[in-house]
Amino acid sequence: MIKKDTKEDKRIYNLLNVFMMLRDSILEDRKRAMKEKDSETLSTLRLLCSQIKNDEIEQARHLTDEEVQTVVLRQIKQLNEGLKDFKDAERGELIEKTEKEIAVLTQYAPEQLSDEKLMHVVESVIAALGPDAPMGQVMGGVMQQVQGSADGNRVRQCVEQKLST
Repeated sequence: MIKKDTKEDKRIYNLLNVFMMLRDSILEDRKRAMKEKDSETLSTLRLLCSQIKNDEIEQARHLTDEEVQTVVLRQIKQLNEGLKDFKDAERGELIEKTEKEIAVLTQYAPEQLSDEKLMHVVESVIAALGPDAPMGQVMGGVMQQVQGSADGNRVRQCVEQKLST
């Protein structure tokens, strides 16, 4: 246990904070939300932490940052699906709550590729596979390269657009 009493202990403590894993960052933010009595953020982070814990139990090990980001993206996708239903039902209070939850989770998601960069990836995969490649192969190649940096629906739209031209 680092006590932060000596100069060396403080230096090690600061180094550990620099290399803090995403999972640890989420746990620290959950503690902060508890102390600040931010119930909306706290409930969202509790749900995320429980999903991370469930995945860790299932895999019998701690998750890497990439795997934690996958969990975050999965949670965001579920919330977006619910948000669409709430908008269809015109449930204003649930729409607002869900948008806040998505905003909290977005902090932990990988940065999304711009449309231009995504199109560039799609073009490079099509160039590598050939213009007559089936859509499934192109989608697989693109998804492998973007790895969570672009939503599957956005990728599908870009691939369809490029293959149709």
